[in-house]
Amino acid sequence: MSITREEQVEDEKLREILTKLREVVDPEVGLNIVETGLIYGLEWENNLPKIVMTFTTPFCPVGPVILAQVEQKVKELGYPDVIIELTFDPPWDPSMMSEEAKLRLGITDNDKKT
Repeated sequence: MSITREEQVEDEKLREILTKLREVVDPEVGLNIVETGLIYGLEWENNLPKIVMTFTTPFCPVGPVILAQVEQKVKELGYPDVIIELTFDPPWDPSMMSEEAKLRLGITDNDKKT
């Protein structure tokens, strides 16, 4: 399950990171990576923020750019380093997007992957 709302994260500092990640836009979709459903997990590992995330496709041509932006946004919050775990399990699909993002892109329940 993806994290698309701050209410899904209990830790206040991790919520702050999630909010900051809204500044990272997936140029292929035109929406930020949080609303797009690319964030799968936020936690602490060895006192560093750890972000588990995916791309809309394993062969995402802008993947390195998105990862660099994620790292930069976390560093802007004062963290010297961040652990980013890239996963494709489960594979991303449009049903992982926030309801707002689906509305903006005109995706209905009938469009969801089954």
